[in-house]
Amino acid sequence: MRIAAIDIGTNSVHMIVVRVRADLSFEVVDREKVMVRLGAGGLDGRALTREATAAALQALATFKRLADAHRVDEIVAVATSAVRESRNGGGFLARVEKETGIRPMVISGGEEARLIHRAAAYGVDIGSSRAVVIDIGGGSVEITLGTATSIQLARSFKLGVIRLTERFIRSDPPSGRDERRLERHILSEIDRYCDQVAAIGFDRVIGTSGTILSLGMVAATAAQGAPPQELRNLRVAAKQIRRVRKEVGSRDIERRLTIPGLDPRRADLVVAGAVLLDTILGRLDADAITLCDLALREGLVLDYVQRHRRHVAQVDRIPDVRRRSTIELAERCHYVAVHAQHVARLALALFDQTRALHGLTDREREWLEYAALMHDLGVHISYPRHHRHSYYLIKNGDLRGFEPYEIEVMALVARYHRRGTPKKTHEEYAQLPAPLRRSVRVLASILRVAESLDRSHAQVVSALELQDRGTDMLLQLRASGDAELETWAASRHLAQLEKLVQRPVRLAIANRES
Repeated sequence: MRIAAIDIGTNSVHMIVVRVRADLSFEVVDREKVMVRLGAGGLDGRALTREATAAALQALATFKRLADAHRVDEIVAVATSAVRESRNGGGFLARVEKETGIRPMVISGGEEARLIHRAAAYGVDIGSSRAVVIDIGGGSVEITLGTATSIQLARSFKLGVIRLTERFIRSDPPSGRDERRLERHILSEIDRYCDQVAAIGFDRVIGTSGTILSLGMVAATAAQGAPPQELRNLRVAAKQIRRVRKEVGSRDIERRLTIPGLDPRRADLVVAGAVLLDTILGRLDADAITLCDLALREGLVLDYVQRHRRHVAQVDRIPDVRRRSTIELAERCHYVAVHAQHVARLALALFDQTRALHGLTDREREWLEYAALMHDLGVHISYPRHHRHSYYLIKNGDLRGFEPYEIEVMALVARYHRRGTPKKTHEEYAQLPAPLRRSVRVLASILRVAESLDRSHAQVVSALELQDRGTDMLLQLRASGDAELETWAASRHLAQLEKLVQRPVRLAIANRES
């Protein structure tokens, strides 16, 4: 299975594409990041700017094309503090869905913290020890405490680098007074929480996301004399972070751009980021921080896999999204698989043997098969009107890979498998164009007969053959036991099939299998 996970952040929009392995671990097969500064000027209840939303929409449209190129099975997207706080965030998300097809969900700061901790625990070998995980974003910082399997504390603070830079950095380089004001503000926010963390205790500190990785790169480059080949799981001393804070805080942006290892795209925000990270580490009295290149995106993947373990397994077993979606809906409604699959086989046999008469194609054949698999879903609600309930469940079952009109056709075929026949007085049927109404009539007539041929749900009728005898048609049934109930039921539902073949249809048992 392939999943695209998208983080619509305050500073950047990120996407990873992963392949989930059979053991439910995953590997990243592609990643992209665009720094759009969505939260610039749009935090604390202000509106997202036109320029930022345009840049974000362009990035997301590109991400959608990339995800499609990888043929991903699911796109999971979330938006964080910039969208969460802005007064026009809802309108922005509506545009995202309309223009790209991606449906992001706004998550709370607490949920963001939980997902980040999960990713860090996956990426760094915490074992049974306790770890503090710090993630610095554009609008917020998340600080959690927990083990690899549980989280004891999780908080999100409105202390992101865009927010702090806009509020406290008034000159370049910042004055000592502004830096002290910034540090006092950070401590006023995190002080009590850090007391809680210290009271429980921890064994290590892990840092994730771009700001911390960039600061770690600068610190490691200064310590080693050259950029490290790998940041993953690199341990950086807290005193090295303190040195980076002093260095970036003493330079203006032009001179910061010359600092070895610094991402130039972060040069205007790195001062606030360095003060923030150094202050947190100092308040925790931590001696080092371990860098982790997994963050919210990977947390989204891990969370999705955990919540959809059965679906993930289905993807590899049933690669076709339409078939897989059909079976998953049927399973959610507790369908009787052996009956549904047997009816589908009989229906397809009838379809194939009448193809010259109805002239339908493989597209309609597929609709028939899926309608047959789902025809009894309504029993999950109530048997007496289960055909109508089946219609509702198919229409509202979140089937993926189908056009809306295809879902309508399959739902109507399932509705007409039992009692009523298609009529123009039925609103949903009447709204279909004439060619699709004919498809519904043909497919429903076939499904009614196929379903009746397993009236006992015992799969007695193993095969069928429709023979043209000139004046009538003979439907010969091969049976493995007593098929009296099946022939009785089928005889009651032949009228629509007779209209299709334009002559009477007789039933006969060809032979009884031993």
